[in-house]
Amino acid sequence: MTSVLYDTPGPRAKRRNVIFSVVFFVLLALFLWWIWRTMDDKDQLKWDLWEPFTTSQAWTTYLLPGLANTLKAAAIAMVIALPLGAVLGIARLSDHQWVRGAAGTVVEFFRSIPVLLLMLFANEVYVRSTDISSEDRPLYAVVTGLVLYNASVLAEIVRAGILSLPKGQSEAAMAVGLRKGQTMSNILLPQAVTAMLPAIVSQLVVIVKDTALGGAMLGFTELLNSRSTLAANYANVIPSFIVVAVIYIIVNFILTSFASWLEGRLRRSKKGTGVVLGEDAVEINPAAVGGGFGTGGEGGGPSGFTFTDKPPR
Repeated sequence: MTSVLYDTPGPRAKRRNVIFSVVFFVLLALFLWWIWRTMDDKDQLKWDLWEPFTTSQAWTTYLLPGLANTLKAAAIAMVIALPLGAVLGIARLSDHQWVRGAAGTVVEFFRSIPVLLLMLFANEVYVRSTDISSEDRPLYAVVTGLVLYNASVLAEIVRAGILSLPKGQSEAAMAVGLRKGQTMSNILLPQAVTAMLPAIVSQLVVIVKDTALGGAMLGFTELLNSRSTLAANYANVIPSFIVVAVIYIIVNFILTSFASWLEGRLRRSKKGTGVVLGEDAVEINPAAVGGGFGTGGEGGGPSGFTFTDKPPR
């Protein structure tokens, strides 16, 4: 098997790769063994510390409600940040300078501020300027901070995805008389979505993880904050960290797996079918196509084309 990304390794390179792989796995095994021994020496592997996770109380009282709040805040932030980021990204490509400048100012401003600072500022605004209850205020602050920051990042992803398309796409649309809005919605965006999807999914994973900032600073009862209460009641700090980390890994793995499936489906749906439309259709002879159309090609048609009566494939 050959690849366009690198040369096929020779015998020496293959041996070297095998040696590096063996050394890596040996070092990894030693590192894991060291972690195991250290935790065992500190009595962190005792069954008493892990037993609470086998009962329903630890899950129904602490972990599952915290996970529900994490997913709730992340889902609300995603629903708002995705369309807002798309609008800002398209606005940055506008022909009108005032639109382009305003969108660029908003994007660069919120992209440069730490998301935790945005959450704290939003919380203070809600405390002083609104009558939102103290129970709901942390959720509002977390979602606001996540939306402002991630919408700005997603705007740059959208802009980069559209600019990555060949310029001929826009020129062809202009040649057939499409307006810029039609070109963007019917031609550029559908093609750019597939290219943007991996970066968008990475940012969505960031949204899920950044909900923990609200638990650390605002008292939002998300998954990591619920873990703190659980660890205080059962005195199992390290095991609770490990269990919560595994939950985060599972949630983000499901999200990335769904995105990979969606990306593959989008790519397959955009492939051409190569269907011949009728019995008297024109079949292109690639070997004969070489410039402008001439006369006297084989089969009585123009140069590079052959009329055929083959049935539809």
